[in-house]
Amino acid sequence: MLADTPSSHMNSPVSTSQGIFPNSMIGNCEYPNSGASSSLSRPDADINDSDESNLFSVSWNQDYGCLAAGTSHGFRIYNCEPFKETFRRDLKSGGFKIVEMLFRSNILALVGAVANSNYPPNKVLIWDDHQSRCIGEFTFRSEVRGVKLRRDRIVVVLEHKIYVYNFMDLKLLHQIDTMANPRGLCCLSHHSNTFVLACPGRHKGQVRVEHFGLNVTKLINAHDSQIACFTLTMDGLLLATASEKGTLIRIFNTMDGSRLQEVRRGVDRAEINSIALSPNVQWLAASSDKGTVHIFNLRVRVFGEDSLIRPTAVQGPVLLHQNSSTALDPLISPNTGANPNSSLSFMRGVLPKYFSSEWSFAQFHLPENTKFIVAFGSQNTVLISGMDGSFYKCSFDQVNGGEMLQKEYVRFLKC
Repeated sequence: MLADTPSSHMNSPVSTSQGIFPNSMIGNCEYPNSGASSSLSRPDADINDSDESNLFSVSWNQDYGCLAAGTSHGFRIYNCEPFKETFRRDLKSGGFKIVEMLFRSNILALVGAVANSNYPPNKVLIWDDHQSRCIGEFTFRSEVRGVKLRRDRIVVVLEHKIYVYNFMDLKLLHQIDTMANPRGLCCLSHHSNTFVLACPGRHKGQVRVEHFGLNVTKLINAHDSQIACFTLTMDGLLLATASEKGTLIRIFNTMDGSRLQEVRRGVDRAEINSIALSPNVQWLAASSDKGTVHIFNLRVRVFGEDSLIRPTAVQGPVLLHQNSSTALDPLISPNTGANPNSSLSFMRGVLPKYFSSEWSFAQFHLPENTKFIVAFGSQNTVLISGMDGSFYKCSFDQVNGGEMLQKEYVRFLKC
């Protein structure tokens, strides 16, 4: 296999409208085939959804407040609450298969689609929309499968390797070898004082977790079959995983690799497309090709100096933020009745294993065989976006669960 030899270019300062990089230098790049046709242009006033762009990708930003859509004509950014298009950029040369936002700043990572004559799928562009210019560029010998951004790092995912770069000067900091990763699976923590990266390991069903700040690598044998989807909490202390079988979702302590909880989507095989953890780590949402979004009640609590939740009497025991695995031993809060185990759980150990898995607390039904991604909104709401160009906002009853209530539906792109 031909080895990837990444290259990057940068040489001039960036100015941003929101001060993400105040007084910093993160570079500039030359446009390939530079000229008017290769730059991203602001849309004309008469452009609307009647152009029927093909949708290549949808992704949330890091706080789930925005949705980025890669299309056959460029990209579009939407605010989620309320849902509305914030801006779009269109190309004559083709569209983007990957659009990754950096929170709500004007900085994005873009990877062109195969049909894009100016921006090929082996090149990553760091785009400053405030300046309407490319401020950084990475070129590889193989197709880019994914890009993830933090305020201080850029992570590029290839099929067998992951590269980690410093955002300020685009210098390569780390390289990680993975097993074949055509989905581009990778996720990051986003707290400023923790840098945790999760990616596929070298073996089937394995997740590799890098605690870069602690110089700790943890290999978690999460499933017997291939990993299909995973996500981290914002501080990176918890990991939720699903396999290609798609029946179980497991939650792990990333410091010691212990399994804290297991929930069950169903008994039939399914492709889990997305997993999301609520900011207070009380709820987990998952979407699959079966057309159902499931909400699960988590019995895991994380509390620390920078945690988004605070301990209360109803939350039970907590996990303390300390830099040792013994201090992070799993502590599971009592089952309060929400999302109970099977009523036959007193026979656990006699009955099949799935009777000890916890079933979903709330559900929402969608068209089958469409890829949907999920996120948590404000006030016990779930945000759902699909590759059919749809957006849903639903609410769930935090006490009784059951079928979720649809509060909003938008067809943002006519695919």
